[in-house]
Amino acid sequence: MNGKFVVGAIVLTALAAGAVVYYMQEYGPYTQVTFTPGSEILLTALSGTAEAIPVRDVKGIDGTSSPLKFRACFVAEQSLATLTEAYTVYEKPTPLIAPGWFDCFDADAIGEALESGEAVAFLSQADVVPNTNDVEIDRVVAVFPDGRAYAWNQLAPGTEK
Repeated sequence: MNGKFVVGAIVLTALAAGAVVYYMQEYGPYTQVTFTPGSEILLTALSGTAEAIPVRDVKGIDGTSSPLKFRACFVAEQSLATLTEAYTVYEKPTPLIAPGWFDCFDADAIGEALESGEAVAFLSQADVVPNTNDVEIDRVVAVFPDGRAYAWNQLAPGTEK
């Protein structure tokens, strides 16, 4: 009879530990991002300066455990053609997977759209997180023709270790 209680306690402890680990991986490191109206999303102009672009419906997440946890979803109010003429296109965009509960950001769909040419990636800010162990982190924005847009941080091309 005592063996059943010991095994039961071990199983319950393992389940509780598993639930804590899952929560800490999926929800724990993320917080909602508060954006300043009018300056939520920046793009780097062809002149090299970062400029705010008009957007709406912005929501985003970030985390303190890694500079690569930033993700945002929004609607760009300028046409894709206007953005392409005025801002720097990003050469090697690689959208990173977001946690499942942040369901507006689908990295696989964004990546496929970028590869097919349906969406265009722009440099938001180069080296957005300075002094990160000699690794540059860029903020990238992908825009679809209908205005849907997504932002994330990624390792700058050529700086991977």
